Amino acid sequence: MDLKSRIKHGVAALDRAARPWAERSKANAWAYEFLLFGLKQAWACLFGAVMLALMLGTFLFWPEQAVLARYDFLVIAAVAIQAMLLLSKLERWDEAAVILIFHLVGTAMEIFKTAHGSWIYPEDSVLRIGGVPLFSGFMYACVGSYIARAWRLFDITFVKYPPFWSAHILAVLVYVNFFSHHYVTDMRLGLFALSVLLFGRTWFVFTPDRRARRMPMLLGLMLVATFIWLAENLGTLAGAWIYPSQAEGWRMVGIEKLGAWYLLMLISFVLVSLVHRPLDACVERLREGIRAAV
Repeated sequence: MDLKSRIKHGVAALDRAARPWAERSKANAWAYEFLLFGLKQAWACLFGAVMLALMLGTFLFWPEQAVLARYDFLVIAAVAIQAMLLLSKLERWDEAAVILIFHLVGTAMEIFKTAHGSWIYPEDSVLRIGGVPLFSGFMYACVGSYIARAWRLFDITFVKYPPFWSAHILAVLVYVNFFSHHYVTDMRLGLFALSVLLFGRTWFVFTPDRRARRMPMLLGLMLVATFIWLAENLGTLAGAWIYPSQAEGWRMVGIEKLGAWYLLMLISFVLVSLVHRPLDACVERLREGIRAAV
């Protein structure tokens, strides 16, 4: 039995043990559903959580005289984690291909942004391009990995998803603006407005337990962006990278970065949608009804 099968077997055994308790009352059912929601979210965050733990751990305990640079260790560890996820079938190969694209897209942006002084990586390393250690691209890959895994774990479908092409145009405009605002007018406010125009009526439909729940898509993206911002604060506290405002000592990352992470979430979501096509919840329920009738 492979690792994926063992995990599924263990989850099924836990559910059989806890289900009788959950069915005793509505309060128990809500509590159990909330627990499952948290566990699935944690499992979806596996890659990002391990990388964040490694950044904090190496910041606290990495030997000063180590032959291997801390940044280089993080690169090697990230590759090993990704390989483990693939070999254990916890991540699909088509998902890994999209995550690789996101890694490359993120690394290109890192090279540009560090060259313009937006932030720096203060430690030496061998595995780097210019001023950017290669582990930085895996920070973006963590976001892509989370979205892909959460999409599967929660069986996400959508209500009133905009035309597929329109989301991709928005993602391209967002990515271009990350570069162009250094030379011309920042289009960020316009991109916020366009995202509301396209996705303001769109809902996530997700299943923490047995009953489908729903949430406005923009609210979901903003909540995830907030958690990424909190993780970014931990990353800068661990010295993984430093913003100009932190040059004289650590301070919290400005709250305005939430907007950048929100826009980055849009890019991430669109990239993952290349392998997880956004399905309409109503259509899927109709198909399930037809299958059940047949």
